[in-house]
Amino acid sequence: MIEIVAYKNSWPLEFRELAFALRQGLGPLALRIDHIGSTAVPGLAAKDVIDIQISVEAFSPELRSALSTLGYSHLEDFRSDHRPAHAGGADSQWQKWFFNPPSGQRRTNTHVRIQGRANQRYALLFRDYLRAHPATAESYGELKRRLAQSLPELRMYAEVKDPAVDLIYLAAEEWAGLINWKPGQSDA
Repeated sequence: MIEIVAYKNSWPLEFRELAFALRQGLGPLALRIDHIGSTAVPGLAAKDVIDIQISVEAFSPELRSALSTLGYSHLEDFRSDHRPAHAGGADSQWQKWFFNPPSGQRRTNTHVRIQGRANQRYALLFRDYLRAHPATAESYGELKRRLAQSLPELRMYAEVKDPAVDLIYLAAEEWAGLINWKPGQSDA
């Protein structure tokens, strides 16, 4: 069952603690470590799972080994992100590595993406747009609550939610053009 909870003020601090350990363990392999997803948007209801994006130069054995040493487990089945219907370009723009947290650590989704690729930018722009548009974030939270009540299976929940996220992302792209948006500093 999927549970959407009210925003928790503890989420940013929990992310910073997780990111600190990742930064220490990954060093220069991680170009950026960012808090993404719904828990990164103040006031937004979400699953109580911290989403972390690690931006890297390339997928490498050294990176996989460093994350494994930290206790993260690589899920081979998750090799790419949802590709929006409007997205052009190569499939490689949507490739990622996905890791489960170490045993005993709070629930996280750790996404490793190549710096500058479409999916790396998507996560940061989506987050920043929702932070700047609280009414949209609130509506998105309500959509997630209703989907969780109607679609308790995670895969179906994601399949229905993804096109709605794309609609928000289209507005975010227009906004990014208007304000000349660029990703800010890394969160860690």
